[in-house]
Amino acid sequence: MKNVRSELMSNPKTITGYAAGAFAAPTGEAIPVIDPATGTTVAVLHESDGAEVGAAVAAARDAFRAGPWAGASVADRQRALHAIHDAILEHAEELAALETLNTGIPFIQTKNIHLPRAAQNFRFFAEFINQDGGEVFTQEPGYMSLVTYEPIGVCALIGPWNMPLGLTAMKMAGALAFGNTCVVKPSEITPLTLARLFEIMDAKGILPPGVINLVNGRGHVTGEALSAHPDIDMVSFTGGTETGARILGALAKGIKGGAMELGGKSPSIVFADADIERALDGAMLGSFMNNGQMCLAGSRLFVHEQVADEFIAAFTTRTKALRVGDPFDPATEIGPMINAAQMARVASYVESGLGQGATLLAGGGQIEGDGFFIEPTVMQSNSNALAICQEEIFAPFATIQTFSDEDEVIARANDSAFGLVGYVWTADLERALRLSRRLATGTVLVNTPIMRDLRTGFGGVRQSGLGREGAKGSRAMFTEMKSTIIALERPALPRMGTGN
Repeated sequence: MKNVRSELMSNPKTITGYAAGAFAAPTGEAIPVIDPATGTTVAVLHESDGAEVGAAVAAARDAFRAGPWAGASVADRQRALHAIHDAILEHAEELAALETLNTGIPFIQTKNIHLPRAAQNFRFFAEFINQDGGEVFTQEPGYMSLVTYEPIGVCALIGPWNMPLGLTAMKMAGALAFGNTCVVKPSEITPLTLARLFEIMDAKGILPPGVINLVNGRGHVTGEALSAHPDIDMVSFTGGTETGARILGALAKGIKGGAMELGGKSPSIVFADADIERALDGAMLGSFMNNGQMCLAGSRLFVHEQVADEFIAAFTTRTKALRVGDPFDPATEIGPMINAAQMARVASYVESGLGQGATLLAGGGQIEGDGFFIEPTVMQSNSNALAICQEEIFAPFATIQTFSDEDEVIARANDSAFGLVGYVWTADLERALRLSRRLATGTVLVNTPIMRDLRTGFGGVRQSGLGREGAKGSRAMFTEMKSTIIALERPALPRMGTGN
């Protein structure tokens, strides 16, 4: 699929917004979209200003009030969600190539992991809404209480740059499944796959006009106009913690809710009784898959002192052997960083770690040539207080600490502003269950690397976010609970104003 790169390098794609069933004219400020493997422009995004955002929100509000989607039957919504699922798989090769071109993530990962998961999001929610139901309570004598879930309204869905299609598709599928209308904003850095998906959905006529709309642009322009718009009912955002806090501030002014999936600095704990080879495999994936640019990366490694020498030596050797290069090369395991700023950020953390007493075990340098390539990096630290152990680096950058007992490692693992995921590697089931209770994270994964089950909720605690995505978590995010209380027999009522 390298021809996608050559085609767009010679004829960059024009990206605009989409509202009320039509693509916008390319009138906004032109922002270049860069291939991080070569540093060349492959598309030009025309930024959606406040007026264009307002038009998209108005289209979504009109579609919600008119009711062709909010009032659609479950069967109709299922058909549309299945149609989007099928459309993604029909265009999987093309979409995967665009994702790789835009993000630098190896094509073998976008094709085999990202695209199937993006499609699966729509199929999952189509199936879920056919089995989901409300509740009935009859505990109060003489009454029946019904609990139902109604669409919340117009949802702003703001996606991240590190897995633009897969993570934004989760929001789209959940919001649409429950009858909402949407305005989607991908990152201005990685708009290619979402723009193409909108073209595909438009050509197939899958959804009524206005049900799903697209705006593009930077956070301080398009993002702020969208999250602060008075006719938005909620915002679902995946991205950095600082941006999430600003969005929550804007929502608070309108007394509106938001769901935030934010940063992480997830601990991965390897006990002496673990299967070391499997723990090594899992730690490599947790640290370096997706170019290490994952919110749920398990790159803060804690290794028991009894196996530390063996583990650290093997982990360092394998890190040095990682194949860095063109993300379209099937042999590549690590592609480029998303941009020059992220590449420089990694260098600054290497310098910070060395300055604070950490030991550089592997990598740490930039790779000369075109694109934004760095060496996968490992640093060993004697303290969890170092910046490299506390701050999200978002790169193929792992830190290693050793520990001697369970209480000690739990205290250090929980010593973090974040709380997204915890990884535990042990053969002791009782220990695994203890750590599941004691780790302050939204998810605990035992003897497995990155895994998401859409039946459960995914999200974090503390600065890792608010709310959960998946099944009931997405239902809570995208619906309003309504209680209907019915008297089954005539209650005795005082007759005010009658003197009786």
